[in-house]
Amino acid sequence: MDTFANVLLVTANVGSLFNNVDEIQNGWLEELYKTIRKYKPQFIALHFQEVGGKDYMVNMDKAENFFCNIESSEEMKEFDRTCIYVDTQFQAEDSFTALGSMYFIHKTLKNIYHYDFNVKDFKPVVGKTKYVGSLDGVATVEKEKFPKNFWPDFKWSRKGYMRTRWIIHNQGLDLVNIHLFHDASNLIALNSSPSIYSANRKNALKYVISRLSDSRYAAMPFFLFGDFNFRLDTRTLVQCLTIEADVVKDVKDSNYEVERITFEERDNDHQMLLQIEEKLFEYVHQAVFREDNGRALLKYDKEVTPFLDAVREEDITFPPSYPYSEDHHKPRQYMNTRCPAWCDRILMSPSANDFISRRDYDGEGVVYNTIGPNVCMGDHKPVFLSFSLKTNNH
Repeated sequence: MDTFANVLLVTANVGSLFNNVDEIQNGWLEELYKTIRKYKPQFIALHFQEVGGKDYMVNMDKAENFFCNIESSEEMKEFDRTCIYVDTQFQAEDSFTALGSMYFIHKTLKNIYHYDFNVKDFKPVVGKTKYVGSLDGVATVEKEKFPKNFWPDFKWSRKGYMRTRWIIHNQGLDLVNIHLFHDASNLIALNSSPSIYSANRKNALKYVISRLSDSRYAAMPFFLFGDFNFRLDTRTLVQCLTIEADVVKDVKDSNYEVERITFEERDNDHQMLLQIEEKLFEYVHQAVFREDNGRALLKYDKEVTPFLDAVREEDITFPPSYPYSEDHHKPRQYMNTRCPAWCDRILMSPSANDFISRRDYDGEGVVYNTIGPNVCMGDHKPVFLSFSLKTNNH
């Protein structure tokens, strides 16, 4: 007989939560708790990226407080087992990923096991375990920073993945926290379609998917969720947005390198339509990114396409999750630093997709959405997937 476990998966790049903690963090947490109260999950997986933010050496203590706040909150009182893994060991440059994963198991959910990667066997989850610091030698998590020699042209940064493995009612699952490389320059992203950054992310994702199914461990259905940094195909999007515009390029005197591209409206007294610099993407009709949840832009979201034999995703019906303003008075406004994009995603293997119950009569069914659409959540809106996992009770 099939039984069902209510599951909530959340991914959140929390890099901007630690600079102005008081302004954003309380509202952020309240939105997370609202989501938990609404969907009543029995198993919660929270995947965080950029723990400690850009100034992680200064802010790591604040990050540890943030995890304690979640752990000790009223909303988590009924969850009697927790497993927490936070990589805060920034001194170890060759392995630091700034990833954090928190797992909460409700008292009504029995027979939950997690995997020991050393002895290659499952053990019952008992009580509360928490690893903060270096995760080396922690047997129930596998963590890897992308090797430096992978992409020698790019600045090596806190990017990698972290895997845990579970049995929920006899159903085995890998839960993988991931952070892929960002676009360093809007101007370089504009040069080709797909961009070199997109090609770089493709290599990294291919690497992770192959690691999940290689011969070291038996392959399992997986959920892969984090900040993939997927971007819209900048070149084709810009061509579409500026079809009626003239182009003006500003170059540096010293080396003739383009430092600004301005698109001016031909028929409207040469008003600026779009201006692009390394870290500027200023489009005057920003509403287009929010209109109808950005649906018109989905055709430029192409980075999952090469992987459609290996992963599935629920339909996206929410606006791009990044880059939102960090001004808490403008929670729906995008910053003019990057072209808005669906960076934060929840992907799954076809076999994991088969275990999602599609019954609608027991509440909300399957929900894939952002948390806090009308509240400042930092530059990324967290993304969640709520569903019932079909599990086998035998």
